[in-house]
Amino acid sequence: MSQPVVTSQQAAAARSKPDTLTNQQRKTRLAWLFLAPSLIIIAIVAIWPLVQTLYQSFTDAILASPQPVHFVGLDNYKRLLQDISFRDSIATTVRFTLITVVFETILGMIIALVINSNFKGRGLMRTAMLVPWAIPTVVSAEMWQWMYNDVYGVIDDLLMKLHIISHPVAFLALPSTALPAVAAIDIWKTTPFMALLLLAGLQIIPSDVYEASKIDGANAVQQYFRITLPLLRPALMVALIFRTLDALRVFDVIYVVFGSRPDTMTMAVYNQQYIVNFSDLGYGTTISVAIFIIIAIFVVVYVTIFKVETD
Repeated sequence: MSQPVVTSQQAAAARSKPDTLTNQQRKTRLAWLFLAPSLIIIAIVAIWPLVQTLYQSFTDAILASPQPVHFVGLDNYKRLLQDISFRDSIATTVRFTLITVVFETILGMIIALVINSNFKGRGLMRTAMLVPWAIPTVVSAEMWQWMYNDVYGVIDDLLMKLHIISHPVAFLALPSTALPAVAAIDIWKTTPFMALLLLAGLQIIPSDVYEASKIDGANAVQQYFRITLPLLRPALMVALIFRTLDALRVFDVIYVVFGSRPDTMTMAVYNQQYIVNFSDLGYGTTISVAIFIIIAIFVVVYVTIFKVETD
């Protein structure tokens, strides 16, 4: 009976196959070795505090209290569901988010489209556009608080000169104008960030697409809705997620301008009030968990809508 003939190429392939698997295993282990420090740091600074926060939300912990901590189960969450002030803070946060994200998206899109075009001084305009974003939030909030002053503020003076108002208005003191006024501060500061993200998306769109559409007779409006907007959708989605997350977690500008004022209190300010002012760590961490869940829901809704639109 004749034996099968094994060529030299088959023998070489048979010898190299185990080595290939070994090399792959070595690469995998080396990759995990390089990732290990980052994963350890993430576990220390993110996962462990999250686990601690979740655990403390089931306790009656009080900051700097000698009393022992007791496990209270779902009592804090039952209290949260009955907390009218927290529901008001959610409504305030959602209104603030809607106002800021809508206007920042519209204005950011306009600025990005202008800067993406070729004109003299475009580099200078790009630099000037980033100035509001570069200013710290506390500084910009204090600056706008002076500008809103109804006695010596420049905004009231300008509006009266334009005959928009007949007498000075305390925009930050009136409940009807307080939230839109502070939202304008955030819009002024963060619109450049939105414009920068959208500009990055515009610059990766091939110019050949626009040239071909011009040959087919498409005007600027048709190019925007049929070319620019569909191709810009991924970048727009990222920008919307970033800005929505920031707006839902807003704390600094609200706290600097209003402090813990009830009619302008957002979820983050309400959370800070219980943890820092009242030292109620148990209920404060419960609010933190609720804020995390609310933000996660918004992100899931955004991603789901975007996926449906792009499918």
